[in-house]
Amino acid sequence: MKINVVERTKEQKNIDFDTTPYGLEKAKAVQAFHASFPEYCETPLVELKGLAKALGVKAIYVKDESYRFGLNAFKVLGGSYSIGSYLARKNGLDDNKLTYDLLQTLAANGKQETFVTATDGNHGRGVAWTCNRLKQKAVVLMPHGSSLERLTNIQKLGADASITDLNYDDAVRLAYKYSQENGWVMVQDTAWEGYEIIPKTIMQGYTTMAYEAVKQLGNVEPTHVFLQAGVGAMSGGVTGLLADYYKEKMPVLTIVEPDKADCLYQTALADDGKLHFVGGKLDSIMAGLCCGEPCTLGWEVLSNFADFFVSMPDEIAAEGMRLLASQTDGDAQVVSGESGAAGAGLALSVLKYQELAWLKEKLGLNEDSVLLFFSTEGDTDQENYKRIVKENAWSVNLSE
Repeated sequence: MKINVVERTKEQKNIDFDTTPYGLEKAKAVQAFHASFPEYCETPLVELKGLAKALGVKAIYVKDESYRFGLNAFKVLGGSYSIGSYLARKNGLDDNKLTYDLLQTLAANGKQETFVTATDGNHGRGVAWTCNRLKQKAVVLMPHGSSLERLTNIQKLGADASITDLNYDDAVRLAYKYSQENGWVMVQDTAWEGYEIIPKTIMQGYTTMAYEAVKQLGNVEPTHVFLQAGVGAMSGGVTGLLADYYKEKMPVLTIVEPDKADCLYQTALADDGKLHFVGGKLDSIMAGLCCGEPCTLGWEVLSNFADFFVSMPDEIAAEGMRLLASQTDGDAQVVSGESGAAGAGLALSVLKYQELAWLKEKLGLNEDSVLLFFSTEGDTDQENYKRIVKENAWSVNLSE
C-alpha cells in the first residue's frame, strides 16, 4: 500500500488570492438562505475526546453532515443554492437575499425548468430534493457502478434518474449534451471555460457547512484541516471560507483523494500551470470522489492555500470509517461513508500506525494538534457501510 504526497511551498502560492466569493460575508448570506428552509438545522460538530487521547493529539472535531436536511449528506447545500441562484438571476433578483418562501413564489408563477446533473448519488439526491421542493424537474445521470440504493433514493424524490455505462466525467459530458439539446439547466460543480457561474454558486453553497463549523468552534482554532476532494469544488469552497476567516492563522490544509482518481494530486505534482486529468474506470470505494477532471474554480483556491495533496488507497478511507464509528472511550459515534471519512481516514491512520510516522512528521502532527474533519456523508450505501465497518472489509495492510 502506497500513500503519495505533494507539498505546496509558500513560493508556489498566492495567499493574496481573492477569497471574497467564498468568504465570510458571502457565507453568511448563503447560510441565511439555507436557514430559511423548514428542514434546516445546524449539523453537529462532534468532539472525539477519547479518540484524540488515544491517538496523542490535543483535540479532534468532526462536522457530521449525515444530519443535513434529512438527506444523509452535505451535497444538497450546493445544489439548492445553485438552483435558487439560477431562479433569482432569471427573475432579476439579488441572490444574496434569497429565501425559501421567495423561491416558492417564483416557482408558482414561473415556467417550470428542467435541471440535469451527473452524480454518483449525493449531489443528484440534493438536486432532486430541491427540484421536488420547488416544483421543478430533475434529470440525474449516474456513472457505471453507482449504488442501486443511491439511485432509488433519487428516484423517490421524483427525478428521472438512471445509471449509465459511463465513468463520472463522461456522464458529465452527457449531461451537458442533454442540456444543450433540450434547453435544460445543467447543475454541475465541474467548471470549465464558459461554464463557471453555476459551479461557482455550488461552491458558495458548500460554505454553509464551513461557516457553521467555525461558529461552533468558537475560540478553538484548528491547527490542521483535512478535506477530501473529487473535482475540488467542496474543498475549494470550504478552503475559501477558512482562508478568509482565519487569515494568517490559516490551519495546515491537506487535500485527500483516492489513488485511482487523483486529478488534483496529479495537477499539484506536475506544477506546470495546467490541469491534469485521470481517465479510465476511476474505480474506488470512495465513489463520491471518483472524478478525473478538476474544477477550474476549485483548483484556483486550492493551489493557493492547500499545503499538501495526498493520493491514497481505499484501505485508508475504510480505516477512517471504522475509527469514526468506534466510540473510543465513550465518544459519540460518527457514521461516515466511504467518501465522507476519507480526510479523517488519512489523518487518523497517520496517527495510529508507526509505519506512517514519516507522514506524521511531514504534516506536523503532534500532541498540540487540533484536527478538524468534515464527514460529508453518512451511510448512503448502507450495505457497503456495514461490510466495511462491521465485517472489517478493506482492512489496512501497511506491509504491501
